[in-house]
Amino acid sequence: MLHNNESQNVEFKESWHDKYLEWVCGFANAHGGTIYIGVNDDGNVIGLSDSKKLLEDIPNKIRNHLGIMAEVNLKEDAHIHYLEIIVPPYDVAVSLRGHYYYRSGSTKTEYTGASLNEFLLKKAGKTWDNAIEPLANIDDIDVTSLNRFIAEAEGKGRLPDVSGLTPFQILEKLRLADEKGIKRAAIVLFGKDPGKFYPNLTVKMGRFGTDDADLRFQENEEGNLVYLLHEVPNQLNRKFLIKPIEFEGLQRVEKGEYPVAALREMLLNALVHRNYMGSMTQIRVYDHKISIWNEGTLPEGMSLDALKRQHPSRPRNPIIADVCFKAGYIDSWGRGTIKIIDACKEAGLPEAQMNEEDGGFLVTLLKTGVESGVESGVESGVESDITSQVLHFLSQKPLSKSQIAQMLGKDKPTRYLNELMNKLLSDGVVEYTIPDKPNSRLQKYRLKNND
Repeated sequence: MLHNNESQNVEFKESWHDKYLEWVCGFANAHGGTIYIGVNDDGNVIGLSDSKKLLEDIPNKIRNHLGIMAEVNLKEDAHIHYLEIIVPPYDVAVSLRGHYYYRSGSTKTEYTGASLNEFLLKKAGKTWDNAIEPLANIDDIDVTSLNRFIAEAEGKGRLPDVSGLTPFQILEKLRLADEKGIKRAAIVLFGKDPGKFYPNLTVKMGRFGTDDADLRFQENEEGNLVYLLHEVPNQLNRKFLIKPIEFEGLQRVEKGEYPVAALREMLLNALVHRNYMGSMTQIRVYDHKISIWNEGTLPEGMSLDALKRQHPSRPRNPIIADVCFKAGYIDSWGRGTIKIIDACKEAGLPEAQMNEEDGGFLVTLLKTGVESGVESGVESGVESDITSQVLHFLSQKPLSKSQIAQMLGKDKPTRYLNELMNKLLSDGVVEYTIPDKPNSRLQKYRLKNND
């Protein structure tokens, strides 16, 4: 048995198939790795009948199909032969028949669409926002947005002296333009009509009831980043939130329906760190929670757990991030997610939920007061609110306890929810869908006499 276990850099295969060239490609595009052929998933050597032939064939196939070199060694364990393929990491992008693969965690993924574009730029030592937009010129820049940015950056001590400069010269100072033209970051930040260049510079907002099926109304805000940072909160105040919030220049905030400091960081992170060639940013407001999703997963090597502690700042769009730093919108220490967590803690809420979902990053806040009621059940007003929500859920369809917990924003049923469901059962308000099997995994609750 091999001492190595399957991991991000080690893969076991019982026999060789040419399809495994995809794994070689994935390791070459990531951090390198080792593939053992003739070894099962448990790390036990089972051997190869054609090991000597494969020892000659595999290096040739790797060279001919991938254009790279890999070290292939014949190994022996208790007189049983197996192969070791050592793949080094490559600085250039490696493809197999026009497809680009990547080793992420313990899985192999293929880059397509926007993620492929971002990968190729990274391998070339570039970022999307630092590239010149060949179809743009200074007339595509909204001077009002640029002046608003300069006014908000005053007093932060981060902006170079731009007094007396033309708009183009200011962009040069901010590294948003050079002798070759206007960069993509300038269009995103200050463009008159950025949607003309990149179609999804939009924030889509939807007001839902208790779940995604209950859409009540929606609105879109489209424009450059400076515009969206101010207009999205205004739109949320006008139509989506019960208690208005106040983003004073995006610097000082007041307490509202949700921890506003958390909302501010959620919006900034979603707009500054998103993949601008992907889908639009989406904000969903429910009766009991609010979530913000943006296209683009975490940087390579960054885990969800790292977001809860001090971690380095590794922005997807470093030019955009630097300009926003100069205005005081964000800092450069990777503290945005920590600020969200701290704001929820100060408001008496559990940690905000942060997940990678559908090729993007999702942050969810639970309404002030609701979740604390789920946990403790002490406040009679809050308890009544939770009960009414549960009864509303069950008026739509039968639900399991886990489903009810998720609709309340919990990963699993809490002690208070268990006690509440037992009380509703004993009071005859709800009943089991499978009365004779109360502990069945298929068990659900429904309102009594609710046909």
